[in-house]
Amino acid sequence: MSLAVVGVSHHTAPVEIRERMAFAPSEASQALMTLRREVGVQEAVLLSTCNRTEVYLFPAERVEVVQAWESMLEAKAGRIERRIRDYLFEQRGDGVVRHLFQVSAGLDSLVTGEAEIQGQVREAYERAVGMPVDPPLAGPVLNRLFQMALSVGGQVRAETPIGQGAASAASVAVKLARKIFGSLKGKRVLIVGAGQTGELIVQALHREGAQGITVVNRTYERAAHLARQVHGQALEMERLAEGLSGVDIVLSSTAAPHPVLTREVFRHAFPSGLRRPLLVIDIAIPRDVDPVLGDESGVFLYNVDDLRKIVDEQVRLREGAIPEADRIIRAQHEEFRTWYASLEVVPVIRTMRDRADEFRTSELERLLRGMDHLSDRDRARLEEFSHRLMNKLLHDPTVRLRKGIRSGGGSRLVEAARFLYGMEDHEHPDSESGKARASEDGNHGRAWGGSKETRGP
Repeated sequence: MSLAVVGVSHHTAPVEIRERMAFAPSEASQALMTLRREVGVQEAVLLSTCNRTEVYLFPAERVEVVQAWESMLEAKAGRIERRIRDYLFEQRGDGVVRHLFQVSAGLDSLVTGEAEIQGQVREAYERAVGMPVDPPLAGPVLNRLFQMALSVGGQVRAETPIGQGAASAASVAVKLARKIFGSLKGKRVLIVGAGQTGELIVQALHREGAQGITVVNRTYERAAHLARQVHGQALEMERLAEGLSGVDIVLSSTAAPHPVLTREVFRHAFPSGLRRPLLVIDIAIPRDVDPVLGDESGVFLYNVDDLRKIVDEQVRLREGAIPEADRIIRAQHEEFRTWYASLEVVPVIRTMRDRADEFRTSELERLLRGMDHLSDRDRARLEEFSHRLMNKLLHDPTVRLRKGIRSGGGSRLVEAARFLYGMEDHEHPDSESGKARASEDGNHGRAWGGSKETRGP
């Protein structure tokens, strides 16, 4: 199976490396165009989130295609201490199918079962579908693969409790904020520190309608970088009380060795006391917020242990769903293998027949060279006999290959046929004839998922 996925994820690199290799949507589109223009990649989909940046490729035999993608990641990352390859992972063949299905279902996420990833997979796929290139970057194979991945993600979430409850610091923070404020539309947020978890939480609050986001950080450039992502403003740490005075939600996640939000800072920000509820979420260790602030009227203070209790309870529920989720993934994985094998079985059968006919013709000609005395009628009868014999010899292998495809074991039979008939490199999907055939079958792959409005789950 000529598939590959190459990239970086939370399994292989820390956030300070991953963030250097993240692609905005416009950058992802440009990267795909560059791969097509410079190395002629046939099919490619680029998925870039806070936890992963990975490109899916078909066909993937050409070394220069993967090298071009690695060079793009290296250029995006800039100067780093270690080699870029030290942070990368690579999967090929069946491993690509299983990986994408697990990603879409939330099984490969930093928090098991998180829901955002399925939408991000859909956006990556639709971006490739919408690219103004011919042939499309989401061609027959990746089109089918991503539609099935979206379907798998929907099925896993519908049939298992993998996505039930709040199971990340971001989702818990949103849940707590809703309890206190109801709607978060227009609520003002102060984020102190700019670490990964804090960034995820503030982005989640922003998606729920929170506005007027202010970022305070010891490194002003980092604060400004995060503020730009959420259309907010940045302040120096010395102006913490100023930022605190006008907000509804405070999120603190610095690496300071002592509290940064003290009673003194609080009194400076609110000299007359609070006139509205204030939600304070302290996810730092050591704690950023003096615990005594929890005694202030109107202050709702939660620390990392409070959030973890809620998260752990939900994660246990989600992890109990993994075996059933794996069963769904295995079944859909085999369905994709069968579909992929169906792309190969027709040219394999055709090659078997073509080679058999070549042998039949050459052997018949050799036989007839020594039989000049035969009449035209006898020659025709020998010709007919040779056709019947060839067809009988090929009948059972042909029927069994087609039957094997329908029963789900076709990919192994196709590979066995390739080996037995010595055609491992002949009529493969990424050969010239294979490309043409895959394009002819493209409508079949697209019809499986319906129109753009109805794709996936």
